[in-house]
Amino acid sequence: MAHQVTIKDLARHLNISVATVSRAMRDMPEIKAETRDAVLKLAKEWDYQPNILATNLVKSRTKTIGVIVPDLAYHFFASVIKGIEEEAFARGYSLLLTQTSELYERELTNVQNLSRGQVEGFIVSISQETTDYEHFKRLQRKGIPLVFFDRDANEVDVPKVMVDNVGAAYEATKHLIENGSKRIAFLAGPANVTVSNLRQEGYINALKDSGFLIDESLIVHGNYNMQGAIELTNKLFELPNPPDGMVVVSDRLAVGAIAALRKKNIKIPEDVAIVSFNDEPICTIVTPTLTSVAQPTFEMGKMAMSLLINQIENSDSTEKPQVKAFKTELKIRESSLRMR
Repeated sequence: MAHQVTIKDLARHLNISVATVSRAMRDMPEIKAETRDAVLKLAKEWDYQPNILATNLVKSRTKTIGVIVPDLAYHFFASVIKGIEEEAFARGYSLLLTQTSELYERELTNVQNLSRGQVEGFIVSISQETTDYEHFKRLQRKGIPLVFFDRDANEVDVPKVMVDNVGAAYEATKHLIENGSKRIAFLAGPANVTVSNLRQEGYINALKDSGFLIDESLIVHGNYNMQGAIELTNKLFELPNPPDGMVVVSDRLAVGAIAALRKKNIKIPEDVAIVSFNDEPICTIVTPTLTSVAQPTFEMGKMAMSLLINQIENSDSTEKPQVKAFKTELKIRESSLRMR
C-alpha cells in the first residue's frame, strides 16, 4: 500500500470494527483467538506500525527530550549528544536537538519553542552569553525536568553532569610547571561561564601550591572563537615579560593560540608550552600535537539522559538533585614537552 497503514485499514479489510482491532492488538481476553490471529497476521503482512506519538499524547506522554547545546560544530558537544541519544534510544525516548550559537536570545527562543512542542524534559549546556536564568527557573516552576551538562548555573538547583574541572586544570598546570614553565598564562572563556571559572580556579591553586605568585595580567578572558584566541595570545605576548607556558580553556582556542604564536615565530614547546581541554581529534593533527585534557563525553551524555529520565519517571521523588562529576585524563603530547 502506498500510504502508511492505519488501524482503520486493517479493520476495513477484515470487516471488523476499529475497536476490535485495537483490542486484538492488546491481546484483550474478550477477543476470540481466531480474530486476534487474523489481525496480527494481516498487521505483519502489511507492515503496520502503531502511531507511538498519538498513543503517548493520549497518555499525556510524548517521550521526546529537548537538547540544547551552544554549538554542534564542537566535537565535544557532538560526542556528548551521541551518549544522550544512545541512552534515549535504549529507554524508548527520542530527541529534538537545537543549538544556540552561543547566543542568549536564541537559547531563550529554543526553550520556548521546545516547551510548546511538548517535550517532556530538557538537557542543556548554557550559552556563553547567558547570565539571566529565568527561562530555566520557569521550567522548574512548571515541573518540567531539566539537566545541565558541562556549563551550568549555580542558582538553578537541578541535576548536573560535569567533570572535575578544578582538578583537571590543577593537573594540567602542574604538568607545565614540572616541564620547566615559570610564567604560565591562562587563556579563559567568558567570565560568566562556570566551567571556565572552575578551570581558572584549578590553575590558580596549582600556581600557589608550587610557590608562584599570581599575575593577573596573565589571565585573559574572551569568547569561544579562534579569532578571539588569536587576539588574546597577541596581547599576552606584547607584555614586557611574556609567558613561557599557557593553559587554554579549550582546544578550539588553543588552535587559535598556536596560529598566533606561529605568526610571531615563537616555537612550541621550546619557547612556550601549551595544554588545553577537550582532546578533540585536531589535537593529534596539529603541529606540534596538542596536550589536552580528555573527558568521558559519551558517558557524560548517557548519564545526563539517565538523570533526566529518572526525573520524568519518578516525578514524585523528593531526592536532592545529583551532581555527577567524572574524572578526566591528561593526554600528554608534543606541545607541552619542552626541552629543559
